[in-house]
Amino acid sequence: MASVVADTHVAIWYVNAPEQLSSRALRTMQASAGGGDSIILSAISIVEIIYLVDKGKLESSVLDGINALLSDQDSGLIVVPVHLEVARTVALVPREQVPDMPDRIIAATALTMGLPLVTRDAQIQASLVQTIW
Repeated sequence: MASVVADTHVAIWYVNAPEQLSSRALRTMQASAGGGDSIILSAISIVEIIYLVDKGKLESSVLDGINALLSDQDSGLIVVPVHLEVARTVALVPREQVPDMPDRIIAATALTMGLPLVTRDAQIQASLVQTIW
């Protein structure tokens, strides 16, 4: 299995509630991590998780779990920065189709890397981004 990009909710569910993932999404994530490939998170996902913890929408244990996996080199979970190419690629993800800026950044990350995005988000699924759910 090749590497995949995971959106924020998928990363949260993968770490804390894998039963929330579709069977295909879970198999894909496990195969990527177990096959020596990576599950890639945009840095914006970490920002979103911190924001949700700060607002009381997520328990701090969620962030702790993500950080623990990021510290474990064998987990397959890595974070990539929002660099210039990703920023420019955001323009390819129409705001009318995907209105949430963090979602657009995550979609642009997948496009830039040429990887599928694991997401349940119907708006992203309807965009030009290759998705898995």
